[in-house]
Amino acid sequence: MAAAKKKAAGAKRKPVATKRAKTKTDGALKAGGDRYHYKFASLKKVPAGTGYSTSHGGVLEGDRMLVGYIHKPRGTGSRMHTHKNEQFNYVVKGTLKGSVNGKRVIAPAGTMIYIPANAPHTLVSTPEEDVIFIAIKDLSQGIIGKAVDGTMAGPHFEPGFGPKGKAGPRKTTRAARR
Repeated sequence: MAAAKKKAAGAKRKPVATKRAKTKTDGALKAGGDRYHYKFASLKKVPAGTGYSTSHGGVLEGDRMLVGYIHKPRGTGSRMHTHKNEQFNYVVKGTLKGSVNGKRVIAPAGTMIYIPANAPHTLVSTPEEDVIFIAIKDLSQGIIGKAVDGTMAGPHFEPGFGPKGKAGPRKTTRAARR
């Protein structure tokens, strides 16, 4: 009898939509329906700074927040950019360096970086190792911002870390080069 009640209760549930839910970040997964557990390693890897950063990783969007498990290869990172979202970055592996609102930032594993909405910032992985960080943002927009100089001319590269055939780093701020 208990099994019959469970089956009947299950029949009353609304089916999960088969159509992919819309997200603000292209390629992100929309959380919800009747699913509450996600494995970041299995999420589609998406660019997390197209045109100004080397960051990429899995992105999960809820109704009001997004979370990304982001990889930034060593010696690379973002040029100065902004976005409407308030953001926290928790560094899991490696060290990020750069600036937020003109203030120098050096963030090794185990530290959190706070980035206010619309604050100009740049973060670069140090040359020693790749960085993994967890990005947490409100959903006033997706994960990608816009370069301060108005161009989408590519990411920052530390000397010796640029793509083959390209000379040196992209232009960035003095704080990111320290």
